[in-house]
Amino acid sequence: MDPPNALSELDVDDGRGVGDIERGRGVGDIERGLGISGVERETGLSKDVLRMWERRYGFPQPVRDGNGERLYTPAQMAKLRAIKRLMDVGMRPGRIVGLSLAELNALADTHAPKRSEAAPPAIERDVLALVRAADVGGLRDALATALLRQGLQRFALETIGPLNHAIGAAWIRGELDVHEEHLYSEEAQSVLRAALHALPRHRSGPRIVLATLAGESHGLGLLVAEAALASEGAYCVSLGTQVPLDEIRRAAAAHRSDVVALSFSSAFPLRQAADALATLRRRLPPGVALWAGGEALSRIRTPLTGVFLAVDPAAAVAALRALRARGGTAGAAT
Repeated sequence: MDPPNALSELDVDDGRGVGDIERGRGVGDIERGLGISGVERETGLSKDVLRMWERRYGFPQPVRDGNGERLYTPAQMAKLRAIKRLMDVGMRPGRIVGLSLAELNALADTHAPKRSEAAPPAIERDVLALVRAADVGGLRDALATALLRQGLQRFALETIGPLNHAIGAAWIRGELDVHEEHLYSEEAQSVLRAALHALPRHRSGPRIVLATLAGESHGLGLLVAEAALASEGAYCVSLGTQVPLDEIRRAAAAHRSDVVALSFSSAFPLRQAADALATLRRRLPPGVALWAGGEALSRIRTPLTGVFLAVDPAAAVAALRALRARGGTAGAAT
């Protein structure tokens, strides 16, 4: 049985204008409340953000314990989790803080990633069930079996890519807890890294430096891209997550890269991504291509000068094939 949907299956108020004890909240609510440090830990929203929203938007309005410390009720916690999930797919808090749980739920459904038919539905069902059951060994075995059956590139493109969408959709709808989403992400990364370490290095292939920018902590999309490109014969150098722009430029020079490839999750601010890509393009030599992909960039409506936007890892593979057909002249790939 699926776990209760945190956005809909609550019989408490919707958190629109929650108040303190004098406005109708009783002792039971205080006993069930969570302090601000706990809320920060559970939702990923900082204490400063919570206090700022309280002043600016009037939500959340925590109750106070006998010492005057803030306590957040279950209804507020559910709404804060829902808001954080929507922020992670690019929604601005000012536009959603005033919504009810039902409205947030409906909005989450519209922003849930569409499932790709490339992934067999059975693997999606199996993986979601294993994650919900906290079956680490079963999850690891299911991913490893799919890898052996498909090979690394197909596994990355046809299984992990679509599974990321399925897990993301379940997370947005409140069907997975944070620890469950993290479990899937860690196990998927572990399987991909092990396969990459076993893959022969193609030192004569196009050289690609991969990274995410400072502020982008999600690395699974980057790893999927590395697996797909390395399987195609690229010599990949991954710098991992949260790398400053100038360090990426230095790495491109140090590794004599043909391409710099960046990944952006849906949580990364779109304007910040566009500005960073423009800045990095100016700092890189003209002969080094700049590729970018990820959920955040799917919202870009106009081309970015000198940047190849890969709609998915398969598009990056196609660009790599075109690059090799031209003899490895990376600058032309932009």
